[in-house]
Amino acid sequence: MSGPEGRFVVVPAAYVFLLRDGLAGPEVLLQLRRGTGYMDGHWAAAAAGHVERGETAYDAAEREAREEVGVEGLDLQLVTAMQRTGGGEPIDERIDFFFTSYTWLGEPRIVEPEKCADMRWWPLEALPDPVVPHELAVLRAVRSGTATPYTTFGFRGDR
Repeated sequence: MSGPEGRFVVVPAAYVFLLRDGLAGPEVLLQLRRGTGYMDGHWAAAAAGHVERGETAYDAAEREAREEVGVEGLDLQLVTAMQRTGGGEPIDERIDFFFTSYTWLGEPRIVEPEKCADMRWWPLEALPDPVVPHELAVLRAVRSGTATPYTTFGFRGDR
């Protein structure tokens, strides 16, 4: 992608993994995507979306949680910033900011049924299949405690 004057441009996005303590360990709230044109039929973060002009990734995460899950007042913890490429797909260069939160106000629910076929809590040790691949990589790192401040996905020699 290129922007004004041919400069390289990336698309920033913010993701929120709502977590809770379950009987068998930590659980994550995931949505089943539909009608979006991207990874429909895959489980994904309950709240995620583009960071808008003039908005911080933290603000975008709060906004997406409110718009997509109906919760606010999150205690956002940054897990990782992921530089991602899709190998030539229309959305081929991204910077994704992944957050977790164990606390929020409100009861999580499906707010956009045209984009979400289902929403469920899943144990981190028993995630559904399929999960959006780059999100699965982050969830595995959260589960194992191996998340790093910066990660890559889709590049040769990913970290």
